[in-house]
Amino acid sequence: MSAVSDRLPTFPWDKLEPYKKTASAHPDGIVDLSVGTPVDPVPELIQKALIDAADSPGYPTVWGTPALRDAITGWVERRLGARDVTHRHVLPIVGSKELVAWLPTQLGLGPGDRVAYPRLAYPTYEVGARLARADHEVYDDPTELDPRGLKLLWLNSPSNPTGKVLSKSELTRIVAWARSHGVLVFSDECYLELGWDADPVSVLHPDVNGGSYEGIVAVHSLSKRSNLAGYRAAFLAGDPDVLGPLLQIRKHGGMMTSAPTQAAVVAALGDDEHVRVQRDRYAARRDALRTALESHGFRIEHSEASLYLWATKGESCWTTVSALADLGILVAPGDFYGEAGAQHVRVAFTATDERVRAAVQRLT
Repeated sequence: MSAVSDRLPTFPWDKLEPYKKTASAHPDGIVDLSVGTPVDPVPELIQKALIDAADSPGYPTVWGTPALRDAITGWVERRLGARDVTHRHVLPIVGSKELVAWLPTQLGLGPGDRVAYPRLAYPTYEVGARLARADHEVYDDPTELDPRGLKLLWLNSPSNPTGKVLSKSELTRIVAWARSHGVLVFSDECYLELGWDADPVSVLHPDVNGGSYEGIVAVHSLSKRSNLAGYRAAFLAGDPDVLGPLLQIRKHGGMMTSAPTQAAVVAALGDDEHVRVQRDRYAARRDALRTALESHGFRIEHSEASLYLWATKGESCWTTVSALADLGILVAPGDFYGEAGAQHVRVAFTATDERVRAAVQRLT
């Protein structure tokens, strides 16, 4: 076991514990804006679907029920503008984090193979490469990478942590470059429904991929858009020549979404109203926190989408974390997401309305 754990970096969130203790000592309690975990209720129609499917004594399938696959293909076409999506083009997964962590291993990557991801990025991209013993590197523009030995290219738009969105023209250029060099593209689009100052586009859109899914797979999650982080519900859509082998591997590994969760996902993907309601909640919290942070001397960069404000005062991120902890506010230091974040903090607007109001009062 130690041989595996030794490949991994220190779990970053452990470093935040002393600051969490400081923030928790505030007389009015902590305002935790460090982790983007949903706090609002799971919509009733989704809860009902879960409850109605609770009597599920048999094993679920890895590929999911036909109803689930229908729901995914329908949503991908309706929401993302994808065309001619069949069941072969989709695959349910047990939340997106397990996929990110284990994808390089499931693709058969190893020493000498390279995995690339954005310079500022979700730490699990690196973890996945390390678990597979593959090489890993960061990029500013992926088309400037050496394509030799590059087996997996991660895109992330909208970005975690920055909220940056890749334009349709940028995505088109990157997909074309990757295809010309035989590089597999996985596009993490888990925040696509949460565009504020931009309208995020999927790699599945025909204007990006030319009507072909060759060499591209999109990753989508219901954690944020439907408050289903506790359900572990996500899916892949894209190249069937990639998803077919992954399905077989995941069958052997028993990577099955529970039957009640599958039923809940069908309900969630079939309803757009609850997503609109949740977006409105987040929009109000975002506006309040952004105004308060700017009045406190912060500069907000990017942040045109996702559930975070990427904020800086031009000082060490840990100095900022410490100062905010003294106000009872906990945020994530930018260097959790790469060295380029050393002077930024990531501020989530997933706290309750009451806690967001408390943060605003402390900042202004």
